[in-house]
Amino acid sequence: MDSALQLIIDRVQTAAASGTPLRIRGGGSKDFYGQTLQGEVLDVTPLVGITSYEPTELVVTVRAGTPLAELEALVAERGQCLPFEPPRFGPGATVGGMVAAGLSGPARASVGAVRDYVLGVTLLNGKGELLTFGGQVMKNVAGYDVSRLMAGAMGTLGLLTELSLKVLPLAPAEATLKFGMGQSEALAKLNRWGGQPLPLNASCWVDDAGAPTLYLRLRGAIAAVEAACKTLGGERQDQAAAAPDWTLCRDQQLPWFLERGERDLWRLSVPQTAPVLDLPEPPLVEWHGAQRWVRAAAGEAQRLRHAAAAVGGTATLFVADSARAERTEGRFDPLKPPLDRIHRQLKKEFDPAGIFNRGRLYPDF
Repeated sequence: MDSALQLIIDRVQTAAASGTPLRIRGGGSKDFYGQTLQGEVLDVTPLVGITSYEPTELVVTVRAGTPLAELEALVAERGQCLPFEPPRFGPGATVGGMVAAGLSGPARASVGAVRDYVLGVTLLNGKGELLTFGGQVMKNVAGYDVSRLMAGAMGTLGLLTELSLKVLPLAPAEATLKFGMGQSEALAKLNRWGGQPLPLNASCWVDDAGAPTLYLRLRGAIAAVEAACKTLGGERQDQAAAAPDWTLCRDQQLPWFLERGERDLWRLSVPQTAPVLDLPEPPLVEWHGAQRWVRAAAGEAQRLRHAAAAVGGTATLFVADSARAERTEGRFDPLKPPLDRIHRQLKKEFDPAGIFNRGRLYPDF
């Protein structure tokens, strides 16, 4: 065991004995996300490095503090990628933070979420014990999949120290199509196209300065992409110009996001077939209709949660206006009693002293 990991283990054991809360932190690129930041900072950036990489097996094992950009550059050299396009939100994003946050980019609806690519994890629980779950191949996954449970847990169950991830080859071809159409028509077309054998990879509908537009990204075999372009129509975009825009969409740097002003940014997760919702303004729609970003002033929380719940979805206060960042209202939808009980039991099992990322998911959790 190296000295960096041993120092962290000693710190966790000391905190558990005294009940001192710890705030797990990598690059800090997602400090804005979640309920509150509490406790002494526990820096995991010393846990860096690629432990192993087997391109022919499509698996890489990496330490949690490794910069996400470093991992993506490594696999890109071998013509591979993390297909779920994890957002970075800043240059300091780490692999551990990527999994802990559980966030996926524009391709999520087509290729799956970050949790679908987590093969195994090693984590430090709230007792200072180093535990390993899963492995480096899919067939090792059996029973209750603890490794994937860590995706989106926001570090409340333990400190990730090492992760094994599945990677995939880069697509041979890619194209972006542009369509001028309203939200209702865009949703209808996305649902219809989704039922056809088309290489749909990502979509983005936005009403930008009164010009409602749908952008559609195709990825796959060269023949499939070319055939889809002819079938779907639209205006084909220059790929050299379109690719950076999808990166901006991933990291919420498009003009629509940057022009938020003093409004909050809400994330609505709804069924892809959900219709146009009653919202303060037209949203930015991703994931073929399943993810809808909404800019809203303070006081709109109830309206947004009701709109999402009415179609079987949820609403999350993703980024609070900086002037009101310390509001006590819940950022995430309250859990129903059965799920709330499961969450609390898991927290008690992994972190009995409640020292990890206290209050990050829910005010009392």
